[in-house]
Parts: sequence; C-alpha cells; structure tokens
Amino acid sequence: MIMMKRGADRKVSEESEAGPQRALIVASFVNRVGNGLFNAASVLYFTLVAHLPATQVGAGLTIAGLCGLAAGIPAGNLADRYGPRVIWLIAFLVQAASMAAFVLIDSWPVFVLLATVDRLAATAGGAAGGALIARVGGERPAAFRARLRTYVNLGVVTGTLGAAVALQIDTRAAYTALILANAASFAGAALVVLLGVPAYPPLPRPEQHRQWSVLADRPYVSFVALYSAMGLQYQTVSLLLPIWISAHTDAPRWTVAAIYAINSGICVLLQSRLGAKVETPRQGGRAFRLAGLMFLLSCPLMALTADVPAWVAPVLAVLAVALHSLGEVWESSAGYALGFGLAPDHAHGQYQGLLGIGFNAGQALAPLVLTGAVLGLGHTGWLLLGLFFAALGAAATPLVGWAERTRPAPPVPDVPGEAASEASAEAASEAAADTAARLSS
Repeated sequence: MIMMKRGADRKVSEESEAGPQRALIVASFVNRVGNGLFNAASVLYFTLVAHLPATQVGAGLTIAGLCGLAAGIPAGNLADRYGPRVIWLIAFLVQAASMAAFVLIDSWPVFVLLATVDRLAATAGGAAGGALIARVGGERPAAFRARLRTYVNLGVVTGTLGAAVALQIDTRAAYTALILANAASFAGAALVVLLGVPAYPPLPRPEQHRQWSVLADRPYVSFVALYSAMGLQYQTVSLLLPIWISAHTDAPRWTVAAIYAINSGICVLLQSRLGAKVETPRQGGRAFRLAGLMFLLSCPLMALTADVPAWVAPVLAVLAVALHSLGEVWESSAGYALGFGLAPDHAHGQYQGLLGIGFNAGQALAPLVLTGAVLGLGHTGWLLLGLFFAALGAAATPLVGWAERTRPAPPVPDVPGEAASEASAEAASEAAADTAARLSS
C-alpha cells in the first residue's frame, strides 16, 4: 500500500515538474539561438559596421569581461535571498536593452560601457540561472540538466547557421538584424520563464550562512579551479585546432568546418544519453576522470595531423575531434553533477556565481595559454596539454572524497512503523548499489 502511494506521489511530482522544466529548456534554447547569431558575427559588426579598430574591439571586450566577473557572487546572493527567477529576469532584460543599444555605438568609450553592462548582466544571469536550474531539476536533476544542455548546444548551432546567411549577405542591415535578433532572444527567453517557471521562494538559510561562505568552502573552491582549468578543452577545438590545421597541415580548409560540425553533432546526440547517468558527486568524479582520458587521447592525434599526407589529415582530425567531443560530454556532465551536488541547497546562487567567475576567467586566459604555450611548443605542447587534462581528471576523485567528508550527513527521515522499515531497506539498497558501483570502477 505504501509503495502504491509512493508511486502515485512520484507520478504527480514528475507531472508538476514537467511544465517548468519545459519552459526553462525553451527559454534557454531561444536565448542560445540569439547567442549563436551574435557570436558568429559580432567582431565583424564592431569592425565593419561600427568602424572600431580590431585592437580596440579586443581591448574593450577584455575590459568588459574582467569587469563582468565582479557580479557573480553578489548576484548569486541576491538570487538566494529573493529567489532566482526575479534576478534571472532582471539580468536578461538588462542584456536585451544593452544588446539593442549596440546598434547605436558611435565611439569606443560607449562600446566599452555597453559591453561592460552586458557582461555584468550575463554573469548575474549565470548565477541566478544556475540556482533556477537547481530548483527546477526535480527528482531526476541529472536527466533534466542533460536535456537542457542538449538544447543549449542545439540552439547555438541553429544560431550559428542563421548567422552564416547574414555573413554571406555582408551588409550593414544584415549585421544589425543579428544584433537586434539577439536582443529579442533575451526578451523572449525572459517572457517564457515569466509565464512558465514559478517564482520559487528562497530557501531557509542556517545561522552560520554568510554572503561569502563559498570562499571558505575549500573543496568547492578547489573544484572551481579544477573545472576552470579543464575548460581549456572548449577552445582547444574552437581556437587551437583550427589555427594548427591552417598553419601546420596540408589539410583542405573545409576540415575546419567539418570539425565544428562533428563537435556540435556529438555533443547534441550524446549529451542526454550520457549526462543522465551522471547524477551524484561520485559519478561526477568518475566522469571527470573519463573526460581527462579522452582528452589525453585526442590531443596527440590533433598534433599528428601535421605529420600525415593531406588526404589523411582530415580523417585524423575528425577522429581526434570525435574523441574530444566524447570527453566534452563527460566533462560537462561532471561539471553539472559536482557544481550542483557539492553546493548547499540554500546557497546555489552564491556557489554558481563563484563557478561562473572561475569558468569565465579560465576562458579569458585560454587564448593566451593555448596559442602561446601549446602552439609555441608544437608537438610537445599538444602532448603536455593532453597530460594536463588527464591530471585534472585524475584529481577529481580524491577531491570528491574530500568534499563529501566536509559535508553534513543527510538527515534520516522520521517515519514510523512499516514506512520506517521500508525507508531503511531502501537506504540500505542504495548504499549497496553505490558500493558495488565503486568496486566496479
């Protein structure tokens, strides 16, 4: 009887979760379509339409990116205090306004100001959005996060394909349309969340909670450093490999387009299937280790494209990117499992804020590290990069053990009679399963 009641309750719970989850997935897809439209053509817009020198554009984006990091933890604290939805909505509306204002740029100071506002809002939205994802996740958060990331990837691909049309037209009106479409995507995403996602109230906070508590959580800070360093893998495919193929191989130029397509396709197709299996921090640690091993295999293969005939280089590049993309799926799944699983429920905004700061800082340094150190060392640089990723992956398992030892034990439910026996049996079964999983790994 208790099992029937529990099954009915679970079904009702899943049905109540489905609506907000769908809304957040749709909002994220719409927003990332806009991101794809903008990112593929933004530099051309600023240089060809706004007539800013490329050096000024690069300097302005760097200044804006560094300033934007400051919003992470404060915005996360606001999300924890007032609820994540309202902070997320405000951030998206600010981005919609700042993005639309880009069409009015007439000087470098105005460009830097608008770009800084945009980055501050983006960082704030990332912190609040992470807290919102945690609240919407429901009883199967890993499966939801995997579906969410699948549609995020699909949205970026869709937007990038749309941007290709504007790039081919190559007129001021076409570039301006991309900017305004991205602005509209922020407003559209905000509207979907406003109508489809509940205004979750803030969770009670313990007395010892502080606005900067995350900085005292040494295991989580260590995870942020680990995850941010592993984030170099994203620009390994998007930046480093295309430069390597163009400058050091005889491969045809269409190879660059092929590796982008392979990378996007694998991430879209496998994210839900593999990501749904990575739910607990321990599973996240194992997935992080697998990701490091995949990168250890892919990086030397990328280097070898310079040592083979022109007709072999594209095949080798595709194989390397396929392995790397599989690692990316494991890495992103691990990032979700650890980023959410190691954070206390009442402070997801603050913790996601720090995670966003670390990741964005790593992405800002990635071009310098990859083009300077790795390209400068040639084949040795590629090998060292693969070993670096593998070492990061191997460090995740002991880090998870350290983090779990510092977390409070989950409370034992106070249920009487038959229900207590059943709960105890279920807990024992879960413990046995976890032990078996550890032994099998």
